[in-house]
Amino acid sequence: MRYYNIPEGKDPQLWHIAHKRASFKKHLLTYVIINIFFWVLWFFSKDSHKINEGTGLPWPVWPAIGWGIGLVFHYIGAYVSTDNSVEKEYDKLKNQNK
Repeated sequence: MRYYNIPEGKDPQLWHIAHKRASFKKHLLTYVIINIFFWVLWFFSKDSHKINEGTGLPWPVWPAIGWGIGLVFHYIGAYVSTDNSVEKEYDKLKNQNK
């Protein structure tokens, strides 16, 4: 779903790809800043030298892993997958029916 206006004179497909990549970069920056904050908060808290007894890991690991999974999918959507996947499938089906 596209919820932005494409400036006049711009290629819509390239604009869409550029928008997805810029969105990923903002997401990555937010991820880094917030996770740095979590680790600093953990370090200066009274529990910083205690490790979770159940897992042996500090608590900031869990939001970093969970959010990191979402970030990986955002990266794949922005850099790996392309909008012409439907066109590729169409061409493949067309070639099979010849």
